[in-house]
Amino acid sequence: MAIATEISPFSQQEIENEAERLLNRLMHIECDSRRSWNIDTCREIAPLTLEINQLKAEKDAVILAHSYVEPEIVYGVADFSGDSYMLSMKAKQANAKRIVFSGVVFMAETAKILSPEAEVVVPDRNSGCSLADSLTGSDLRKMKSMYPDAAVVCYINSTAEVKAECDVCVTSSNVYKIVASLPQKRILFVPDRLMAENIRIEMKKLGIEKEIISSDGTCIVHDQFDPNLISEARENFPGLKVVSHPECTLNITGKSDYVGSTGGMMQYVKNTDAPYFMMLTECGLVERIEVESPEKRFISGCKLCPFMKMNSLEKIRDVLVDPRQEQIVELEEDLRLRALRSIDRMFEIAEGEPHQPNKGC
Repeated sequence: MAIATEISPFSQQEIENEAERLLNRLMHIECDSRRSWNIDTCREIAPLTLEINQLKAEKDAVILAHSYVEPEIVYGVADFSGDSYMLSMKAKQANAKRIVFSGVVFMAETAKILSPEAEVVVPDRNSGCSLADSLTGSDLRKMKSMYPDAAVVCYINSTAEVKAECDVCVTSSNVYKIVASLPQKRILFVPDRLMAENIRIEMKKLGIEKEIISSDGTCIVHDQFDPNLISEARENFPGLKVVSHPECTLNITGKSDYVGSTGGMMQYVKNTDAPYFMMLTECGLVERIEVESPEKRFISGCKLCPFMKMNSLEKIRDVLVDPRQEQIVELEEDLRLRALRSIDRMFEIAEGEPHQPNKGC
């Protein structure tokens, strides 16, 4: 929890107005067992959100926040919040001098790939990802040598050096469309083993013949859910809808009513009439729906991502004021351009956009 420890430059009335604004957004959150969102809690963080929003204007900065980070970031200071695909689009469109990416490091690398002229910074350089960190560019080159006829597809949860070795990048919202569209029968999909398993199932459902070969990475949030929780919850809560991510195991996705991206899960819950929902994903997404659709009711089941939770208001404020060298995301131009090709190919297939060189390429 962010707590102001210095004398605030803002008036008491400004702080009170900001606290009320925050409370109006955050008061419906019930999923967060670590704190209670009341007026006192909001008064504590109001000086920081006021300062950050003031700094954004002074620094010509934009803050991108993944749905899994803390709600005071999403609703207090973020200019855009969403899943990896939505934020990739916003990074591509950004026209700011500084991009603060509140998420994990591979997402900030993607922003730098797409917006090379902007200074891209991360609040905490240690905010890694078990998927992205499971595979290096060298690892992938060895795999490619074993399957020279395969189309090489990487999940966006990968490092810039892995993206640079791939034919096309994908997100959980467009992976099935892109894999189905590729002419190659053999697909080398990295780094998520569980998403690869879900791709195999989906291709069979579509009647599309593909051989999916994968590396062995998994998400430390989505690979830990117990399918017995689903059976117990369905018995106790008639009409329950279970929602999961394709990073989950097959014994979870196979028992789910809906499987999709972060953005897709959010829209499914908002647009589905059901008495209860169980969301088998990161708890930040549940908190977002509690804020934006407070009439929905949830059964516990979500998990916290320790890397996403490394982001905080204090760290965002500090990186806006004076970023340390390790917080600045830098990529060699040759690497950036090779990674860009796989991302542009994703946009071309998923959005029907012609392949256009990005500004500064």
